[in-house]
Amino acid sequence: MSKQKIEEFFPKLFEVGYSITSPETPNYNCIAWSAGDNESWWWPDSQEIYYWPPEVERKETIDAFIKVYEILGYEVCKDGELEEGFDKIAIYINEKDKPTHAARQLNSGAWTSKLGISEDITHFTLDDLMGSIYGSVAVFMKRLKNHSSSTS
Repeated sequence: MSKQKIEEFFPKLFEVGYSITSPETPNYNCIAWSAGDNESWWWPDSQEIYYWPPEVERKETIDAFIKVYEILGYEVCKDGELEEGFDKIAIYINEKDKPTHAARQLNSGAWTSKLGISEDITHFTLDDLMGSIYGSVAVFMKRLKNHSSSTS
């Protein structure tokens, strides 16, 4: 997706600034990216086309998404403030309370997101992606750094 399209879909990115950190690819999505997997598309589709941890029910609910990240060592926390020694993720939901997106915090305190089949980006606040496409952040989760499935 061109920078122009990204900024059209997410106008706050233009205001605050962001950087594209990878080329477009349909190989993985934001859920996989935030979980540290850049080779699979993660989604709880009922046709079982995409990867979804087998121990979690295939439902598009915030509870199902929380369980996925709990399997990866995360626990719900109060906010997305940078905490030394912890990895953090943020899960977005739409107006119907369905999960739409997840972002992962970088060591700098900025966030990284995979925009569907488009690029990965680094953005400075979670508000930068809020709006009609992804909705708003519903849940923050954290885990100790250097967890067995940790990513940088």
